[in-house]
Amino acid sequence: MPSPNSTVAATLARLAAFAIVIAMAGCSSRQVQDSLVGSTAQRLVTHSIDQVVGEIPEENFADFAGQRLYIKSHFIERTRFRDYADQRLAVELSRRFDVEIVDTLEDADRVIQVFYTSLGTDQGKLGFFLPVGYIPGLAETTSINLVTLEQFHGVAEMYYYFGEHGYEQRSEMLQSRVRTDAIGLPVITIPISQLP
Repeated sequence: MPSPNSTVAATLARLAAFAIVIAMAGCSSRQVQDSLVGSTAQRLVTHSIDQVVGEIPEENFADFAGQRLYIKSHFIERTRFRDYADQRLAVELSRRFDVEIVDTLEDADRVIQVFYTSLGTDQGKLGFFLPVGYIPGLAETTSINLVTLEQFHGVAEMYYYFGEHGYEQRSEMLQSRVRTDAIGLPVITIPISQLP
């Protein structure tokens, strides 16, 4: 028959092991995604681009009315995100500031050089979950939620140089983050924010 001290010690050892597992599971992760598979990811990115170009201050382009503007954009690589953002920016500048967007530098009265620092989605998970990706046959990122906050965000971030030659003045950093979050439980995920 085990002694009371050994029973207490065994119980404490089990509790310590359980606490270590929970502590290891109670962490966060973030994953940047470059894929736009699915409507939610597409809407997150396009809504964030729409919001960030809508934040362009009036005073930066107030004296551009009636002039021809050439947009030269830069990103880490040429992607469909950048192409979409360029077109959305061109429409916004043309509509709001009455400028004519031109295709060549030679035809331009003014130049804007746009630097996109982020165009895409990212995912995050905060809370308590059990990683089970080590089990053969399961994806490396597979986990079982205990209680988590699952974040899926679209991010657009940019700044620009503007003026006659496109380097005279620098704008502030403009950023937009559009989010859809959910509470993850072992059997169900409950949305807590929705896309517009």
